[in-house]
Amino acid sequence: MAGAEKVVNSAMNTNWGFCGVFLTLENVLLPEEKLSPTPSMVDGLSAETEQDLRILGCEFIQTSGILLKLPQVAMATGQVLFQRFFYCKSFVNHNMDVVAMACINLATKIEEAPRRLRDVINVFHHMKQIRQKRLLTPLILDENYVRLKNEVIRAERRLLKELGFCVHVQHPHKLIMMYCKLLNQDGNTKLVQKACCIIINCNNRIVRVGALSGYLGEENGMQHVCAKQTRQL
Repeated sequence: MAGAEKVVNSAMNTNWGFCGVFLTLENVLLPEEKLSPTPSMVDGLSAETEQDLRILGCEFIQTSGILLKLPQVAMATGQVLFQRFFYCKSFVNHNMDVVAMACINLATKIEEAPRRLRDVINVFHHMKQIRQKRLLTPLILDENYVRLKNEVIRAERRLLKELGFCVHVQHPHKLIMMYCKLLNQDGNTKLVQKACCIIINCNNRIVRVGALSGYLGEENGMQHVCAKQTRQL
C-alpha cells in the first residue's frame, strides 16, 4: 500500500506538459521537409506520376461525393485528407482507390453528412465500371465485397493514425455567407451562388495540385487564384 501511495503522490506532484493542436487557414499544414522528397518519391515514383495520382484520387473523391449527394465541404475535406495521407505514406505501398474510399467515408462523418460504407463502395464500383467501359452491373455481396469493406475500414483507421486524429479542416466555403451579410448582400442569391462557384473552383484547383503547405499563404494562396475569377462578379 505504501508503494502505491508513493506512486500516486509522485504522479500528482509531476508537472505534465501537454501540447495543443492549432489549425487555421493560415497555419502551415506541411513542413518543407515533407514536401520533397515525398514517401512516394523515396520509393522510386516520379514526381509527375505522383502528381497525376494525386489529381486522379481527388477527382475520384469529388465524383463520388456528387453521386452520394454530399455537400461540397465534405468532398473538399476528403480531398485534403487524401493529400495529407500521401505526404505521410507512399502510393507504392497503399491502394489509391481504397484510400480514396476511406477519405470520403471519413469526411462524411467529419462534416456531419454520414453515408453507409456500402453506398461508398457501390459508388466507387460504379465509377470503375464507367472508366473501364464495362457493362454496368450491381456489386455482388460476396467474399470480395467483404474483403474490400474490411480493407476500407482498416485504411480509415490507418488514416486517422497517420494524421494523429487531427482531421479537422477549415474551408473558405463557410465564410461566404458571413462576408455577404457584412456587405448586406445575403439576399442577393445570384451573387452568393457566383461566389460559391468561384470558391469551389479555386479550392478544387489548389487541393488537387497538393498545395497544402501554404493553403492561404503568399506563394500558393487562394487569393491569387480567386483574383483571376472575381472579375466575373
